[in-house]
Amino acid sequence: MAAVTAVLDIGKTNKKVVIYDESMKMVDTRRRRIDAIREEGLQVEDLGAIESWFLEELSGLSSRYDIRAISVTTHGAAVVCVGEDGAPVVPPVDYTQPVDDDLHKRFFDAMGPRDTLQVTTATAEVRPLINVGKALFFLKERFPDRFARISTILLYPQYFSWRLTGVASADITYVGCHSYLWDFKRRDWSSVVDALGIRHALPKQPVLPVTSIGTITREVAERTGLREDVVVTAGIHDSNASLLPYLITRKQDFVLNSTGTWCVAMHPVERVAFTPDEVGKMVFYNLSYAGTPVKTSILMGGLEYETYRTLLSDIHGRTDDPELDTVLLEEIVAAADAFVLPSVVRGTGQFPDSPARVVERDQAYTLEEIKSKASLPPAFSDYERALALVDLSVAIQTVVALERVSLGSGTEVFIEGGFRNNRPYLKILSALLPDNPIALTSVEEATSFGAALCARAALDGAPVEALADTVTMDVQPVDRLELPGIERYRDRFLALVNG
Repeated sequence: MAAVTAVLDIGKTNKKVVIYDESMKMVDTRRRRIDAIREEGLQVEDLGAIESWFLEELSGLSSRYDIRAISVTTHGAAVVCVGEDGAPVVPPVDYTQPVDDDLHKRFFDAMGPRDTLQVTTATAEVRPLINVGKALFFLKERFPDRFARISTILLYPQYFSWRLTGVASADITYVGCHSYLWDFKRRDWSSVVDALGIRHALPKQPVLPVTSIGTITREVAERTGLREDVVVTAGIHDSNASLLPYLITRKQDFVLNSTGTWCVAMHPVERVAFTPDEVGKMVFYNLSYAGTPVKTSILMGGLEYETYRTLLSDIHGRTDDPELDTVLLEEIVAAADAFVLPSVVRGTGQFPDSPARVVERDQAYTLEEIKSKASLPPAFSDYERALALVDLSVAIQTVVALERVSLGSGTEVFIEGGFRNNRPYLKILSALLPDNPIALTSVEEATSFGAALCARAALDGAPVEALADTVTMDVQPVDRLELPGIERYRDRFLALVNG
């Protein structure tokens, strides 16, 4: 049998095992939904269920494929702290775990000012516990005696790589993604690591995700039927795995806007720097598979859209997605008297201090009023008009997010994910960005594929760039829409948000 690679892809809800052949074609995939569980009064990651399922799938797949390398990719903001016996010392807390508001103040009182930490660690605060450093602070406060017994801290991809090999590591993409743990200027563990007293529990330096940290243990080989010489890489953060195929194939300057509940704009750049306007916003830097900076901004665009779409469906008894109506858009933009303003989740996105509301003819309607139907904006009596306002809102927020990752004139913008199918949003975006080519892109199972490229490179002992010709990417240009007055509408929108 030809040698194949296997990927354990751990999303927040759905977990996958994906098999890639020698030519990097996906030949098999297995999925299971594994939710967080309750443990000691906390919402925690179900480590046991994930590991058991993964090994069970490997056992079945090993009889069909010659698996020679394994890579792990996971969602962000998760960490496992183990003791000398290898068992978790404190619960692997889920980043959605609610915490009291004062925790955030206590964190910055102990670790340093929020703005200072954003600049030094290239980290934006994302609540509740979507910063690993803050999650560790929470665990230290809640379990002080047990926290003191931690011998090894394993970031989420590295926990599973460690379970496969017995080798502890940290990879640069996970360390360098809104964790508060990495000092980007010194290229060393940050002051937060020292303030938490955990430097001893971390490796001296993180490694690149293409690094082979070892081979599977005899126990894993016996349980799965795999050969003992199966190579295991350190692991990679999921957004960085999705970006990897673009980085090894695109030669020109680009921004990847990965859309969904969270919309993540990623722009490979040469250096780390924040403008004064970016400090305090959800702007941060990732470190790519190669350890190079990726300027990143995020907003909950999908949640903003779906929140209003659900409300409008309830009001009108409709669930359809209207076709692009350029005449309607032109009317709304020309009038510039109705706006859907962020943020549905206060404290997130590019306007964290802005409360969600609809402003029409200088009358403001709160999201709570609209939900209770106590007071509805006149525009919300028209399903198509209201959804067009929502599309305009998310598109303008997207442009701000793109500008905050240093979008330049001529920089190509790739859109992947859920908003690829929202034609009004795409056309509005094209009107707002007349100097930027916009294209829809799709790489099948991009996260799993990026991780698989790491595994294959490690197995071959070759640079991952050598696999560029295995990347199949569908690219569809978005035709430009002329929308007279869109700049004035945008300026009015921003004045209301910032006023």
